[in-house]
Amino acid sequence: MVTLADTEAGSVRNGPALGIETRSIDFVPVAERHGKVAHQGPFWFLGNFQFFTIAIGFIGPGMGLGLGATAFASVLGILFGTLFMAFHASQGPDLGLPQMIQSRAQFGYRGVILPLLGTLFTFAGFNVVDTVLISQGLNHLFGWGIPAVAMGLCAVAAIVAIFGHDWLHIIFRVLFWVSLPLYVIITGAIFLGFIQPQPAEHTAFGWVAFAAQFAACASYNITYAPYVSDYTRYLPHGRNRSALVWSVYLGASFAAIWLIVLGAWLATYFGASDGMVSTNAAGNAVIPHLGTLTVLVSVAALTATMGLNAYSGMLTLITGLDCFANIPFSRTVRIAGVLALAAIWLGISLMLNANAINALYAALSVMLYLLVPWTAVNLMDYFFVRKGHYAIADFFTPTGIYGAWGWRGISAYVIGFAASVPFFNLAGVFEGPIAHALGDVDISWAPGLLVAGVAYYALTRGLDLAAEQPAIAASDKALGIDL
Repeated sequence: MVTLADTEAGSVRNGPALGIETRSIDFVPVAERHGKVAHQGPFWFLGNFQFFTIAIGFIGPGMGLGLGATAFASVLGILFGTLFMAFHASQGPDLGLPQMIQSRAQFGYRGVILPLLGTLFTFAGFNVVDTVLISQGLNHLFGWGIPAVAMGLCAVAAIVAIFGHDWLHIIFRVLFWVSLPLYVIITGAIFLGFIQPQPAEHTAFGWVAFAAQFAACASYNITYAPYVSDYTRYLPHGRNRSALVWSVYLGASFAAIWLIVLGAWLATYFGASDGMVSTNAAGNAVIPHLGTLTVLVSVAALTATMGLNAYSGMLTLITGLDCFANIPFSRTVRIAGVLALAAIWLGISLMLNANAINALYAALSVMLYLLVPWTAVNLMDYFFVRKGHYAIADFFTPTGIYGAWGWRGISAYVIGFAASVPFFNLAGVFEGPIAHALGDVDISWAPGLLVAGVAYYALTRGLDLAAEQPAIAASDKALGIDL
């Protein structure tokens, strides 16, 4: 449990810190806020700008869907899914807190453990899949040893996460400018005909394949929802909300659309079935060694994204432990949390040898099941119920106005999750009756979002928001937030 005095620790600054970050899940004081809204676009752009994203474009063509239809489904899916992650961005500068701490308003001080389990699985799951994709890809291309690559990736990602927020932003901006021209050259070469396409196999439009591509793309950026305010919480308080949301939305969606459509072209006309291998081949077909350079830069970008996952995973882990024990928010605890997560994802990664694309798709599905009800509840509360007004100090005590267990949020989460179960399709594990009737297409995100959001709104109709105002005013005054 943290006190208001704890939030005042740390050095006051108005620019990036180049040492190890001092803050954890505690409130970021107004005097320490820094950063620019314009930097959020490149940050989230790079998060999607590597061959992990390219592989999403293989799904439609793999089911016989043509390039045009795959591209259209991808654009629609990304534009839809990115809405949810982008709106979480405004919570960072408004509240100065990591994403999952704010969820205590809906689920309670201890009840937040329910969505925390889903988000922790997401962060660890992404790093497992990333490690498998990179280590197996580099082994196939260059003969590099899988265990050595996996351990190297783990070490670099953990170090980046340990140094924390400001280093992540710096690294992401640098890699954005390094990566951009490489993919511009490859994409331009395709449009200008420098990469000769192979004859496409028989493709035709099919609603099942179209829906599968849409669902995969929608889920891709929804899984970023628990991350976003972790990386906007240092922005100055009171920054323009719409500009921030647009910066995140455009950055994350444009990169994803670009590389998913590129992946669809590579799958359709280049016979691609592996994102890294196809990127290497396409680049080298334009300029000798361009593909190799692009792969290595993409590996760096994906490793940085693993650092992103490790950092947010550490915040999630500390939040969960803080629900039941008095955890000091110190550098030592942060480092221990990162190292613990790194050991877990490395161990799991070294045991996996499944097809990377299948692992990717299965992981996205499971993450989506767990995250969709949470994001619906959280956004409904933030924008339509409490409308951004919270007693921040009360997030750090089970006796505050949000209580230890938020029955409304928990109930809405469970209801939304239960409503989505008949739509689940985990190949070889479980297939819901509605998914089977729809031709094996998984659209569980739709009922999960709708039912959880509506359920929470209905359950909060009797909530006495006026009774929360004295606590909000006292918290703002104590934390030095302008009323």
